[in-house]
Amino acid sequence: MKTHSDEKTVVNPLISAGQLESLLSSEGVFVIDCRFQLEDVSYGRRAYQEGHIPGAVFLDLDEDLSSAIVPGETGRHPLPDPAVLEARLRELGMRNSDHVVVYDDSSSLHAARAWWLLVWLGHSKVQVLDGGLAAWRNQGGKTTASMTVKAWPGNFVAQPVADMWVSSGEVLKHLDTPKWQLIDARAEPRFRGEHEPIDPVAGHIPGAICLPCSGNVDEQGYFLPAAELAKRFAALESNGELVAYCGSGVTACHNILAAAIAGLEMPRLYAGSWSEWITDPSRPVAKV
Repeated sequence: MKTHSDEKTVVNPLISAGQLESLLSSEGVFVIDCRFQLEDVSYGRRAYQEGHIPGAVFLDLDEDLSSAIVPGETGRHPLPDPAVLEARLRELGMRNSDHVVVYDDSSSLHAARAWWLLVWLGHSKVQVLDGGLAAWRNQGGKTTASMTVKAWPGNFVAQPVADMWVSSGEVLKHLDTPKWQLIDARAEPRFRGEHEPIDPVAGHIPGAICLPCSGNVDEQGYFLPAAELAKRFAALESNGELVAYCGSGVTACHNILAAAIAGLEMPRLYAGSWSEWITDPSRPVAKV
């Protein structure tokens, strides 16, 4: 079984629209559209049906990239069961040998979740389309409404990396130790507890540092250069190995992806994140 130490860094997590266009005619390229909007959960599938990168398949954040919510126990986007996601990817025709490219239209916030999941499941070559669908269209890339059906059966075999994510129990255990440094991907007003538009409790996990994932990209949704991303992480007064979290375990993956782009060791993911943490009122909450 693989461990987190085997996946410390990921080579070339990004691909440009031009690079994707040159690869698109290759049989071994597998493109995933994972557009999503929290305020309109049917948006992604609807947008995909209206037009997507030729050959792309669709994965839904709620239905495919998360498992069912258990009220009072899980966060809003629990990790999917590896066997279930494996079966879904096989159904869509994904193979172990495929070069996988994931994209969205939201500064890669949801593509980062798909990227992280595939790395977690042991896929050896997965990249995020830098700039997303807008970058594809801006360089003249065509879209199609045709549904994609692969002409071959998928054979992807999931081999989950054992310790890329941590549980709420592990976070609580190490809360007052220098083992881990939590980084929160949410915006600062949510982190400080001044404004909470989604979850029933405001604030953050004690000891966490706010590193808003919005700072990883420019105004067009392209990731900052690797050196600039590295400076963002270097500025943290880290007390230990980084553990990323957010509201539900989605945008935290954006910070993990940013670290990988910067050539740094990938932070672990607190998969349940804030929305899971607050299901137990005995867990401490901080506000600043």
